[in-house]
Formats: sequence, C-alpha cells, structure tokens
Amino acid sequence: MTTVIVDYESGNLHSAEKAFQRMAHETGSGAVIVSSDPDTIARASRIVLPGDGAFPACRRELFDHRGVFEAIDEAVRHHARPFMGICIGMQMLATRGMEYEETPGFDWIGGTVEAITPANPALKVPHMGWNDLVIDRPHPIFDGISTGDHAYFVHSYHFRVTDPAHLLAHADYGAPVTAVVGRDTIVGTQFHPEKSQATGLRLIANFLTWRP
Repeated sequence: MTTVIVDYESGNLHSAEKAFQRMAHETGSGAVIVSSDPDTIARASRIVLPGDGAFPACRRELFDHRGVFEAIDEAVRHHARPFMGICIGMQMLATRGMEYEETPGFDWIGGTVEAITPANPALKVPHMGWNDLVIDRPHPIFDGISTGDHAYFVHSYHFRVTDPAHLLAHADYGAPVTAVVGRDTIVGTQFHPEKSQATGLRLIANFLTWRP
C-alpha cells in the first residue's frame, strides 16, 4: 500500500512528508512518497494534495503539471481511492474560489471559497494560529479526536459548502469557519494536520487506516 503526496510545487511537502511517514510507520500503513509522476499517482492507494498560497496560483500550478490532475481524478472519482486535501488542496475541492478572481475548482464538493469575515473587527485576517475544532458530524477521520481539540490554521479564505452534510467540522473565529469537509472517499482539512501536533498526527493516522 502506497500513499502519494502530490508534488506540484505549491505545498509544504517536507513537513507533510515527515508527518505522514511517521504515522504510516506507527500504523503499518505502507510507504509514503512524494511524487509529481501521473503514473505513480494513478497507482497510489491513497492520495494527499497539499497547497500553500493563493487558490488561483495553486490551481494553475496543478494544471500546469501535465496529467497530474487527470491521474488524481481517475484514482479518486473512478476508483474510489481515499483522498485528503490540505489547506488550498482542500479549497480546490470546491465549485469555485473567489480569491483575487473567480477561479473554478474541482467541483467534487459543491460550494464556494470565500473570504473570512469575523464579526469582531479585532480579530485579524489571516486567521493564523491555534483554534478549537467543533465536530459537526461523526466520521472515521475523527476517531480519538473530540470537540475542543486544537488545530493550527493559516488562511484568509474558507470553504462554504452547499450541502451541510459535507461540513464535518468548523472552528469559531468571530463566525463559523470551515475546518473539515468530506464526502464519499474524500476529506479535506483547512488546517494543517502536519503542524497540529497530537490532533493532527491522530487525524493523519486515521486517514491512513481509513477503509471507506
């Protein structure tokens, strides 16, 4: 069994690779590799799509890597391989993003990526630092994780889902801020699990051992 972290030059690959490799070793979940090769991605047992920066730039970089999105799409939507998007990798699951310009997403989970608008003007944007998770719906990805556990966020935009059933968890930052989305074999985290210490490592382990 192999988990592939997709390299399209738009993610914090080193930290993610180390965290996923550590938990794969602890859970006996096989190899974790970083790759931009479409054939390797297509054969993966699980796929992780990180993303740092702005939605439009990440999408351009991903689609500029010939055959990479097609390999991800084939593996996830046609062969039901487990998939995790992280930060912008999660936001690209949406129908569209509104950062700087309207940009189409994958439309795997209906919704729009919009600016965070906290009601309290004292709360700064970007939303940066530790925040409590509020679990909205049970999911195997939350095994051993409870409302109130901390996760590390760095973002100015968040994913407003069309179907409330796809909102798995949120955080409160002057208003609800989407933290985890999911459907079928797909999950996405707005926060960075590789930087979220015990909570993040547990979530990574749950993903690696999840049997949808």
